[in-house]
Amino acid sequence: MKILSVVLSRTITLLLLLVLLGACATTRPEPATDPLPSWNAGDAKQSILAFVDNVTDRSGTDFIAAEDRIAVFDNDGTLWSEKPTYFQLLFILDRIRALSADHPEWRSQQPFQALLENDMAALAATGEHGLVELAGAAQAGMTSEEYEGIVSAWIESARHPVSGKPYTSMVFQPMLELLDLLRDKGFSVWIVSGGGIDFMRPWTEGTYGIPPQNVIGSSQELRYERRDSGPVLVREPRIHFINDKSGKPIGIQRFIGRRPVIAVGNSDGDYEMLDWTTSGEGPRLGLIVHHTDGEREWAYDRDSSEGRLDRALDDAPSHGWTVIDMARDWRMVFPPAN
Repeated sequence: MKILSVVLSRTITLLLLLVLLGACATTRPEPATDPLPSWNAGDAKQSILAFVDNVTDRSGTDFIAAEDRIAVFDNDGTLWSEKPTYFQLLFILDRIRALSADHPEWRSQQPFQALLENDMAALAATGEHGLVELAGAAQAGMTSEEYEGIVSAWIESARHPVSGKPYTSMVFQPMLELLDLLRDKGFSVWIVSGGGIDFMRPWTEGTYGIPPQNVIGSSQELRYERRDSGPVLVREPRIHFINDKSGKPIGIQRFIGRRPVIAVGNSDGDYEMLDWTTSGEGPRLGLIVHHTDGEREWAYDRDSSEGRLDRALDDAPSHGWTVIDMARDWRMVFPPAN
């Protein structure tokens, strides 16, 4: 009986140990979830994660207070595609075609004639002046609310000429994940784009989670007008501000009032924004999206009419900017539902 008692005692002890070990195993913390699952392991992903960890670690020397955690992103070519041409330009072209029935004079007047006859060579020959005239005719003469409704309807119904998908499906999944990561870490995220501020504001919150007040872009003149229904703002066919190249740091200062600590772009049009951001004191991160994937998206850089990347690509190493190679660094380009 004594031997049996000892055996039972040892057996019970062993079972208790197994239970305790099992409890410890089940309560062991799971490995942290990858915040950037659409990014392949590499220097680009590592530089982002290391920077974010360092500047949000209160015990570290690189800690940045929440009010100074500002990240600015270009839009065209950085957050969504920009081929075969800028999406706002496609909106303008669609808008001119829709308005042409009310403007028979356009049939013999450039640059409208070239557009309506689908003569892209003649349209290109009108240059920047022609595009400005088209933009003014397509986007002026209406109230700000009317314009917002027109843009929202177009974004909802229009389809990309190559993929056939809604334009808001042409966003980059890795960048959506980066936006989420930064917001989770207390960053204030802004769009700083050469595109029209009023063209972007109606859909950026639903697409990127970036509210309209955090959008900086080029703008047209507005006129205050008192109507029987109340006061309105009417869009004028004149440019107020071009938020591109050296205009981007100016726009940042006017709208934000603080120098960002992260800047993300994809072209020479973002050079000054990257330079302004990374020249500040303390830890800074500059990122450049390099379109190298001709299979899943488009491959282009130095000779492109959209998103030309030449000077910024050459100067990235000396400025410490991280170049994101789309083909190498992104596991997927567009959201999985696409």
